[in-house]
Amino acid sequence: MTPKLNRRQAMGTAAVAAGAVAAATQTPEASAAGRVELGRQAHRDGVRGRMTGAQAAAAAIRCQGVPCVFGIPGAQNNELWDAFKAYEVPYMLVAHEASASVMADAAARATGVPGAFSVVPGPGLTNCLTGLGEALYDGIPLVAIITDIDRSADAPIGQVHGLANEALLRPVVKAHFVVRHQAEIPGTIFHAFRLSQAGEPGPVGVVIPYPFFSEVWDYDQAPPPPMPSPFDEAAYRRIVGHLQDRKKRIGIYAGLGCVDAGPSLTAVAEMLQAPVATSVSGKGVIADAHPLAVGWGYGKQGTRAAEKAFKDVDLVLAVGVRYSEVSTANYALPKIDVVHVDVNPQNLGKNMATSHCLASDSRVFLDRLLGDAAAVRRPPDPALWGKIDRLRKVDRCVARTQQITQCVDPMFFLSQMRCVLGPEELVFVDVTASTHWASEAVEVQGTRRYFTPADNQSMGWAIPASIGAQRVRPDRRVVCVTGDGCFLMSAMEMSTAARMGLPVKFFVFDDGAYHYMQMLQEPLYRRTTATEIARIDYAAFAAAVGVGYNQIATNADVVPGIQRAFGLAGPTLTHVLVSYDGREIRWLNALRAKYIGDMPNREKVRLAARVGVRAVTPRDDND
Repeated sequence: MTPKLNRRQAMGTAAVAAGAVAAATQTPEASAAGRVELGRQAHRDGVRGRMTGAQAAAAAIRCQGVPCVFGIPGAQNNELWDAFKAYEVPYMLVAHEASASVMADAAARATGVPGAFSVVPGPGLTNCLTGLGEALYDGIPLVAIITDIDRSADAPIGQVHGLANEALLRPVVKAHFVVRHQAEIPGTIFHAFRLSQAGEPGPVGVVIPYPFFSEVWDYDQAPPPPMPSPFDEAAYRRIVGHLQDRKKRIGIYAGLGCVDAGPSLTAVAEMLQAPVATSVSGKGVIADAHPLAVGWGYGKQGTRAAEKAFKDVDLVLAVGVRYSEVSTANYALPKIDVVHVDVNPQNLGKNMATSHCLASDSRVFLDRLLGDAAAVRRPPDPALWGKIDRLRKVDRCVARTQQITQCVDPMFFLSQMRCVLGPEELVFVDVTASTHWASEAVEVQGTRRYFTPADNQSMGWAIPASIGAQRVRPDRRVVCVTGDGCFLMSAMEMSTAARMGLPVKFFVFDDGAYHYMQMLQEPLYRRTTATEIARIDYAAFAAAVGVGYNQIATNADVVPGIQRAFGLAGPTLTHVLVSYDGREIRWLNALRAKYIGDMPNREKVRLAARVGVRAVTPRDDND
């Protein structure tokens, strides 16, 4: 006789089935030997045994090989954080929840393993939205474990932290899932991790009402296999046919989608004898020391070498790149025939006109192309290699020349820092007026070594990001370059580096203003508004949060000052007194030209009138 199930048991049985379907996996039958007692260590190959929902969540996260879970425990997720400790899931307390999502993002960028963070609902989640948005825009895989309030039918109203988590998550994640029963917890988490890496990577949210963490269930759930990647054979063949035209000089434009395909990309470049430019986030997918590497961008916004090398290009093979606004300086690129390959079909042909498109993982495409080498290979072109070498030498000379002398020249600093750093060390660059100089001056010799918030442009990102990366990459030196405005937004997180003994080297460029905004405002308005910021006693701040202190005030002290910072044990704040007056920013010049060029004539007349009036009658009211 079949035993009668009560309502909770019936819901649990249905939930297990739903979780299995969501995870697209078959759950093997449990055996008595495969079960674990409450609180026992998790299996590496799945979640099996009788345990609480919190323990099941911790076990599922551990199965994914997450190097660290970032966040802050709270009333609704203390049970989960206790399970992290019991199941030996690495975790780190942050100073502010806004840093939790950023650190998870950085951990994923630095390791290639999806990041993870855990926060309470309401303010815990709202604090994390900026970091989630950056991960979404930049295509970074991570999983957000968001605890929820009790959402059952008889739950009381007015519960603390009771904001609508689903509505908050929806705009800033690739997908989100709400757990409806404790039986669903491991399957949902497994599916979230898998989806975060499928297609174009991105953040995925998992919302778990806190009562489920204390409920006990018999689990038997294995992680599902990776999702398959699509590949259009007919579209690929058309691209091969297009690349066979030896009359067309090919150039390659590569983005972050090539982060795990660096060797294949380099081999294809050599096969096609193609100069390679990258997007900002794609820096490192080909070593900057390679004879075919021309730097970033291929228009007026990028390196001079990339701009000039691509003037001879008839066909751009764009791989793993979306042609975003920032990387193209408001889409200011030359009109060249483009063949676009990207794993996300929605990116294809969207911002640039293309002759052929293919939705494909970058490495799959590049390896297939190498297999068709006989059809597309070009003979060695020593003249091209010689031209690129001469162009790169000019770029390096410009970067290493001191054009700003009243204080530290930021681009000179960045070029010298790269010379002092080893090729394996990690560099994080924040959203400052120096960001685009860094893209030109900081040469990168491999993937997962240069990081910046490329497309959402989140100020203050680099400080927590560098700390998160150092937590999961203790074998590498980590350097953070930020500005005084960014510093105001996230500097307290340096206390986390001090508490954890994470030896990040922070360099803060200080000119006393949001100079990036001044550069944008002054030409258009002939004055600046709300750009001057508070003066900070950086030495006192460093002492207060427990990090070392150093200062660089002149170009002559740049190399010795960097070496001093590297010689100090533990995390170190180096205050760098800079000026931005006296050196052009190519990206900004290209942006202005495109912006004004696209402006309707009536707007140009209005702008010219305003500038003319204010030039004749200047007012000393800058702030």
